Amino acid sequence: MSSQDQGTRLDMAEVMRKHWKALLIEGIILVILGLAAIALPMLASIAVELMLGWMFLISGIAGVVLTFWARQMPGFWWSLISALFALAAGVVLVGRPLQGVVTLTLVLGVFFVMEGVASILYALEHRRELSGRSGWMIAAGVLDIIIAGLIITGLPGTAAWAIGLLVGINLVFGGTSLIGMAVAARSS
Repeated sequence: MSSQDQGTRLDMAEVMRKHWKALLIEGIILVILGLAAIALPMLASIAVELMLGWMFLISGIAGVVLTFWARQMPGFWWSLISALFALAAGVVLVGRPLQGVVTLTLVLGVFFVMEGVASILYALEHRRELSGRSGWMIAAGVLDIIIAGLIITGLPGTAAWAIGLLVGINLVFGGTSLIGMAVAARSS
C-alpha cells in the first residue's frame, strides 16, 4: 500500500470518527422506519408506490416542457414519447395507488425470478473459481425463485405486504449497518 493510500485511509478514519453521531442517528432512524414498514407493510407499500408515482409525474412534466423548449434538437419525437410515458405512469400510479401497488408487486416478483435465474447461472458458470461456494449462490437463486413464486401466485393478496415488508427489511439492515459503522468509528 502506498503512503498516499495510507494517508487517505487515515483521513477517512478521522472524518468517520468526527461524525460517528450522524451515522448513529441515521442508523437509528432507518431501523425505526424499517420496523414501522414491517409492522405496517401495506402503508409502506402505498408510500413507496406514491413516491414512485410522483417521481414519474414530475419527471414526465419536466420532460414534456424541456422537450418542447429544445424541440430543434435531434430525437424530439423519441424524447416526447418518453416524457409522455413517464407522465402517464405517474398519473396512473398517483391516481390509482392500490392498483399501482399490485402492478409494482408483480414487477417485484418478476425481478426476483430474473435475479434467481441469473444467480444460479452465474454460480454454475463459475463453479471452479468459487471453490465450493457456488452452492450458496445456487441456494440464494433458488430462494429468490421461491420468493417470486410466493409473490406472483399470491397476487393480488401479496400486494398488501410484499413491497412494504421488503423495504422494511432493507431499512432495518441498512440502519443496523450504519449503527455498526458508527460504533466502530467511535471506538477507533
